[in-house]
Amino acid sequence: MSFPGMPGGRPIPGGSDMAGMSEQEQQITKALQTAMESCAGKTVMSGVMGFALGGAFGLFMSSMSYDTPLSAQGQQLTNLPLRQQLSRGFRDMGSRSYSSAKNFGIIGAMFAGTECCIESYRAKSDWKNGVSAGCITGGTLGAKAGPQAAAFGCVGFAAFSAAIDAFMRRQTD
Repeated sequence: MSFPGMPGGRPIPGGSDMAGMSEQEQQITKALQTAMESCAGKTVMSGVMGFALGGAFGLFMSSMSYDTPLSAQGQQLTNLPLRQQLSRGFRDMGSRSYSSAKNFGIIGAMFAGTECCIESYRAKSDWKNGVSAGCITGGTLGAKAGPQAAAFGCVGFAAFSAAIDAFMRRQTD
């Protein structure tokens, strides 16, 4: 079996070797590469992927939040017919899933767009871009709650970005 990029395999689409591709395929590949390397493309892709991840996360978390039948809320739910129980459960799961998806999408798009703009401005790709983007994103998200929340958001997102960046950039031996 031959896989793209493997010795003796097919060339990687969009790689330096576009042999075997038609003119139209080469143009499409170049256009997709250009779009994905732009700040707008990265922002949109991060927003879409964040939305998808947030939806899955929200679906999982909402399915875990139902109380036992021993609580007051559980008693009210168990007294309903099965069809109504399922309807309420699915409606709740859908609304929570959409809420998480929206939040993750916004955060992903905001962070990726900010990081890309900082990287383009500095013309360097290092850990400072992620930390700066994390601070700006966290501060912006916390700004509605006041200056203290904005400061904590800035520090929290910057620290998380630094930790993730350190993990992703470490040398594997």
